[in-house]
Amino acid sequence: MAASFELAILVTCALLLAGACRGAPDTELQVGYYQDTCPEAEDIVRAAVSDAVAEDAGIGAGLIRLLFHDCFVQGCDASVLLDPTKKNPFPEKLGAPNVHSLRGFEAIDAAKFALEDACPGVVSCADVVAFAARDASYLLSGYRVDFDMPAGRFDGRRSNASDTVPSLPAPSANLAQLIDNFAAKGLDAEDMVVLSGAHSVGHARCSSFAGDRLGDGADIDPSFARSLRRRCNDTSEAEDPTVSQDLVTPAELDGQFYRNVLKGRVLLASDAALMETKEAARMVRESAGVSGRWEKKFGQAMVKMAGIEVKKAGRRGEIRTNCRLVN
Repeated sequence: MAASFELAILVTCALLLAGACRGAPDTELQVGYYQDTCPEAEDIVRAAVSDAVAEDAGIGAGLIRLLFHDCFVQGCDASVLLDPTKKNPFPEKLGAPNVHSLRGFEAIDAAKFALEDACPGVVSCADVVAFAARDASYLLSGYRVDFDMPAGRFDGRRSNASDTVPSLPAPSANLAQLIDNFAAKGLDAEDMVVLSGAHSVGHARCSSFAGDRLGDGADIDPSFARSLRRRCNDTSEAEDPTVSQDLVTPAELDGQFYRNVLKGRVLLASDAALMETKEAARMVRESAGVSGRWEKKFGQAMVKMAGIEVKKAGRRGEIRTNCRLVN
């Protein structure tokens, strides 16, 4: 298995060097892209995110997740924001991985409304999603995840629920599947391990992990498994209960996730899979270690992910007036 992990890394690197990965980040995105056309753009988004997170920290986790689910399906083009219409009754947000798990749409709406008031028709919804994920990361990490987010994306016109399952990694994925999924988007094995740290915030529904993690033979801390069974069997408040992905620091974006992985106290099989090889386990231990190391790498990986398959102006890209509808 270790050999297959190393081979996957070599293949990923070769694809990136050859420019063959269709998800390779776009190099034309720029930091300060709106400096001349809408100089207050990033401040406007930051204010909307701050208000939303102050009211509900879970919205911050949702905004980070929103960027991931947008970029992995048809690229970073805000297609995940589109609502169902008569012409398109099943957009991405109704796909199986998204329909009961995505949050933060109202925060994006608030930011876009303010942007349209200040600079009509200038700032794309795709850039709003990217800025919002950056700002949520900054706030939830106690200001330790701090990075610049390049901009210049255009909004896509295609959004189809059927694209979500093949594009997004399943919560039951093993390590090889995770590596392949990320490599298809131009991201390497280390990016995958680093970005998995976003699971230090947010919740997961019991249906997304109980079958894989609470049955016989699962590599999970026994006392943790017992507590999860109690929670998932209690349907008094919800038919499909939710559990914090990090029970130690549930509202903080930090390296605690990796310490949970090392202790066998994570919810998803795909998170436990990070211990399947010595090389992946080494990356987990590094991320769990010195404070600040993972935070810096997380910012770098977020920027890289936010460059996947960006759209250009023209037939495939536009600047939406309303993030929920194509123009």
